[in-house]
Amino acid sequence: MKKFKIEFKWAIIMLFFYLAWMTLEKQLGFHDEKIKWQMIFTMLIIFPNFLLYYFALSDKKKNYYKGEMNWKQGFIAGVVISFIVVILSPITQFITHEFITPNYFEKLIALSVESKRLTLVEAQRYFNLSAYIWQNISGGLSFGVVTGAIVAYLLRPKTPTTIPNTK
Repeated sequence: MKKFKIEFKWAIIMLFFYLAWMTLEKQLGFHDEKIKWQMIFTMLIIFPNFLLYYFALSDKKKNYYKGEMNWKQGFIAGVVISFIVVILSPITQFITHEFITPNYFEKLIALSVESKRLTLVEAQRYFNLSAYIWQNISGGLSFGVVTGAIVAYLLRPKTPTTIPNTK
């Protein structure tokens, strides 16, 4: 477990950041009067999440690998962070939809039906805690793995570019 202490720490930071982001969305009105823009606004979380992965893998490189982390090691750390976040994401979804914005699903259902994008049954099937937990698991895992791969690539050792002596 000590091997993944840094990944666990950053996964917890990411989960708290997610809850702060949901609170921000709620406070800015994206869960109420601006709900039709919520999907676009929530995509902006990609940028700070990328930074969090960068800080996490930099921490792993500096404090676990003593500055010498290759791409594979960074990628594995990113995947581990993603798995921890995904395993704990049902808790953050529950907190979000029970405490931060308890009537969020009802508002999305009403908007979807009102705008004739979905029928009532379709909207109820799509906008509920269980569906959001599964979406969060699949989206979080894929985002985390891809982001971990990119950040690990950025943090990999830079090989010197020397021209071989051909004489």
